[in-house]
Amino acid sequence: MVELVLKIVDKDGNVLVQKKETDEVHVVYEQAYQPGDCIEFEISDKNQYVWLQLDDALGKSMVYLTGNFSYCIPFEEKRTNLSPKAFWGEKHLLSARVARDYEVTQYRNLAYNVCDQHLIENLYPHATANVETRGEAVFAVQNAIDGVTMNVSHGEWPYESWGINRQDDAKMRIDFGREVEVNRLILYTRADFPHDNWWEQVSFTFSDGSSLDMKMEKSYKPHEITFAVKKITWLEMHDMKKADDPSPFPALTQIEVYGTESTK
Repeated sequence: MVELVLKIVDKDGNVLVQKKETDEVHVVYEQAYQPGDCIEFEISDKNQYVWLQLDDALGKSMVYLTGNFSYCIPFEEKRTNLSPKAFWGEKHLLSARVARDYEVTQYRNLAYNVCDQHLIENLYPHATANVETRGEAVFAVQNAIDGVTMNVSHGEWPYESWGINRQDDAKMRIDFGREVEVNRLILYTRADFPHDNWWEQVSFTFSDGSSLDMKMEKSYKPHEITFAVKKITWLEMHDMKKADDPSPFPALTQIEVYGTESTK
């Protein structure tokens, strides 16, 4: 059995609520969050697959945990990329459950994580980038793996996206925290036309040393490519080629990476 601890601490490290269980734990917090509050999670065994819900409005993700983590409650501008119901009010439901074997082994989107944050550690998948437009939450790279595919506008939730600040050398990376086997990519590019431009091609590099180019077109519909199975621990998206269009604003709403855990 795996020991799980969920707790909420304030800016001074005082524990506001704590629950400790084996394999599955729930916390109901009946107070409004304050600036500086953080959710802290402790796990007795490293390298575990866990269904994690940090707020009922965010929903759950199956994440891979290599150790303990801390998630800081966002406020003001930092929450504009989330549902306005998330972390709001005076009643919050948090939960964590060790995933069952049949849940872990299924074919699924391995990039999906509603719990990702810039500075979070030990929690995967984790997205990073070399640029985000003006450092604003609505253009953070984490938006590209949050499961929200509404791409016909831009700005506050549900239209958050990864914005590249017009940089030709923009790139983003997804780390999985372990080896996985993937064979399908699906991209939802932002399609707030005529405000937006679009990419005619993007390139991917994988941790196994391979690469591929993905052709795309002007569309609000998902772009999909399949390929022979690759065993990887990370991938990078880069060399996005803009279309010949007056708009300088291409952006990514969502990336999905489909596959399974590595059979080794």
